[in-house]
Amino acid sequence: MSRERELARTTLQAARAGAPVPLDAADPREWAALDSGVRLHLMREELPTAWLHAGEPAPGDAAFAIALCHASGHVREAALRHPGAAALLSLVILRCADWAGPVRERARTLLDRALPAAAPETVALGTAVALRAAGRKHGAHARDLLAEHVRSPGLIDALLASPDRDARRFGHRAAIEQDHLSPARLVRIAATDRDAVVQDLCADAALARAQDGEVLRPLLATRHPRVRAAGVTALKRTGDTDEAARFLTDRSGLVRACARWVLRQHGIDPLPLHRAACTGPDVLPGAPTGLGECGTRADTALLWPLLDHPRPAVRANAVAALRALGTSEQERFTPLLDDPSASVVREATTALEPVAARLPEEWLYERLADDRPRHVRVSAFRLLTAHRPAARLRCLRRLVDDPDPKLRVRALTALAAHGPAHETPPDAERGEPGTQPVGLFRRLFGASR
Repeated sequence: MSRERELARTTLQAARAGAPVPLDAADPREWAALDSGVRLHLMREELPTAWLHAGEPAPGDAAFAIALCHASGHVREAALRHPGAAALLSLVILRCADWAGPVRERARTLLDRALPAAAPETVALGTAVALRAAGRKHGAHARDLLAEHVRSPGLIDALLASPDRDARRFGHRAAIEQDHLSPARLVRIAATDRDAVVQDLCADAALARAQDGEVLRPLLATRHPRVRAAGVTALKRTGDTDEAARFLTDRSGLVRACARWVLRQHGIDPLPLHRAACTGPDVLPGAPTGLGECGTRADTALLWPLLDHPRPAVRANAVAALRALGTSEQERFTPLLDDPSASVVREATTALEPVAARLPEEWLYERLADDRPRHVRVSAFRLLTAHRPAARLRCLRRLVDDPDPKLRVRALTALAAHGPAHETPPDAERGEPGTQPVGLFRRLFGASR
């Protein structure tokens, strides 16, 4: 049973018992589900006729909630005229987007009057409901009205503490517009909040408002790349180029770019620092990547030795950096296809794909054997399918019975794309068993069964 139907049925039972609405009142999704559930799943003949009069149900009771969500616009409008309708402010907000004009206007008037007296927690919940209803045809009005109303510190704090993600984002935007948060608090939120949108909002606001660059230092220690990048950018104010240089080997490309920008703003060329970071025993994974981003073809000499580095991340990033710098010695990546690290093998395979036809076909077939690690087999498959047409077709045919379901599906899909006109390429060895067009699809369909 859908949540809408379940809520409609339980609310009907509560209404007959004179009980309150049986839902999680703090969850905006529940109010939207109740609204649609009553309209879609409760027939008018199931409701006592006394409920059709706005004065019959008690405000806050399930019967009154049903009246506010009723399929009849006359019933909804009559319920909104009741003096206690504002007790169910979330449903009033939903009625502000009602498809019936008179209901919509009555709800908007009521909301405008009710908001000044509403408790901050009620406004925070109503904001969450309004944000969910804003995508409806007439839904923007309640959202905009709440945006104008949320000005006081109490209301903003209620939104900042809301469990609803959209309401919290709305609250942080309002807090920044109203200058409600100090730079230090903005930094603290940016460094610790789990929501990336809130992180960005607070980090940008902190950068714009903090006069003392030292206030922004906590941003450097966060694990969120965009926030770290904001902290690195702030180092331009403090002139701490040594600290900025430390981030040239950061795992995030955005952070590395910001570090280079800070150094250049102080007249320091970051390229020698990138080169120095790729030498010595303690090379960090971000070092070869950084050199690949701003180095030259001559810098490949510093990167080749890193293919033997004990850390897999360094080896993988060194391959990616060599490829970025346009090395013409791709065959030197071939030994890495047997690397125990899947990430290293992936990078080496990507680098070798443009020259796959130069690799010995039988050598690749050895790595396609069932007893090889899966990442090695996937690499061999990628390189054989990038090989000469005959090698590609032989590889695909070989894998139609493969025990690895993903490789088998990829082979079957690629074979089907060949079509009858392309079953045997011009350079296929005509005498090799299993390569003739006759029987290809017999074998293909047999494997699929």
